[in-house]
Amino acid sequence: MANIPQDLLYTAEHEYLKRTDEEGVFLVGITDYAQGELGDIVFVELPKAGESFDRMAVFGTIEAVKAVSELFSPLAGEIVAVNEALDANPALVNSDPYGDGWMIKLRLDDPSEIEGLMDASAYEQHVG
Repeated sequence: MANIPQDLLYTAEHEYLKRTDEEGVFLVGITDYAQGELGDIVFVELPKAGESFDRMAVFGTIEAVKAVSELFSPLAGEIVAVNEALDANPALVNSDPYGDGWMIKLRLDDPSEIEGLMDASAYEQHVG
């Protein structure tokens, strides 16, 4: 069974948002379920800090041994930081998706949009 932390928010496309100490800024990555489905991650292509994305716009790609998948911005916002550790070690997404394997820090354009995301129990039902 996938690890689904109770304190995160989730999308149907298997991204998560994790609150940071900074108001309106969230860490974004893929869920434990998603990394498990993809298998061994070999490459992650991420945007540059300062770029902005609309809700559900593609912000990058993740490449595993058996597939390449797009990464979707859970909500509209500006990238304030990118996890550069993934350049050298993309497998962090497999080993620690909710910790060192985060992908971007996103400053939300409209924090009220988080109400449209799933909580842990809804995501758990989503992945079955």
